[in-house]
Amino acid sequence: MIDFLFPVALFFVFAVSAMTVILLATGVYRSTTEHSSLNYTARTSLAYICEKIHQNDINGDVVLGTFDGCDALILKQPRREDTYQTYIYVYENELKELFIKVGVDAPAKSGKTILAVEDFSMETVKDGMFRFTCTDADGNRDSMIAGIRSR
Repeated sequence: MIDFLFPVALFFVFAVSAMTVILLATGVYRSTTEHSSLNYTARTSLAYICEKIHQNDINGDVVLGTFDGCDALILKQPRREDTYQTYIYVYENELKELFIKVGVDAPAKSGKTILAVEDFSMETVKDGMFRFTCTDADGNRDSMIAGIRSR
């Protein structure tokens, strides 16, 4: 009888241990994906803006202004005979980007959506330093200060 009960008991111990490991792993996976999605929203938008500032930091061509009634980060880009501007702004709770030739009119809705946000603000801290604050749809808030070096 013991020859039968011992392998059966050992099988049940193994099965319970395997189920416990699987349940613990799903909890860890769920936690990791939640933290990953938090990093994608607010921090991603701020990192994107910081990278755009660094790419266009030539001759002080990075300023804060307005575009179609929206506060905007304006990145001027001279190309051969023409000058273009990239506007990064918030329109209807979406962070948008629009690359357009200077002098051409376009509505704010025509920009390409980068990311959905609940709130986004830009301000000049001092000459050549900007603060960007982003609140995502889940209410997570993040902030960043970026400086331009070309001045």
